[in-house]
Order: sequence, then C-alpha cells, then structure tokens
Amino acid sequence: MSGEVITRGQAFANARRVLDAARARRDRDRAAGLLPTEIELIMRRLEREQRQQRPRATPRAAA
Repeated sequence: MSGEVITRGQAFANARRVLDAARARRDRDRAAGLLPTEIELIMRRLEREQRQQRPRATPRAAA
C-alpha cells in the first residue's frame, strides 16, 4: 500500500468539482426541457420546500 495519498482538502476539492459538474449538467438538461416529468415535479417540490424553510428577512423598524 504505497500508493499516492491525497490530502483531505484535495479530496473535498475533487468531490466539489464533480458535484458542480453534475449540477451544471442537470441545470442544462432542465433548461432544455429534457428531464423526465416525474423528476421535474420532484425538483419543484424540493424547491418549494426549501423556500418555505428559508428564514424570511424581517423588515427593519422605521427610524
């Protein structure tokens, strides 16, 4: 086991690069209308749930 060892930081950078590429492909396919209907519906539901969980900004008190 004397193979090359990569650092934790490099492992995370590699994983992030792969994940970003996959998300970009998904977004391109979605914009082109190429995703199956059931996947599109799942994505819309997840986006709706994320919007509902996002904390809303409270208006500042008038000065």
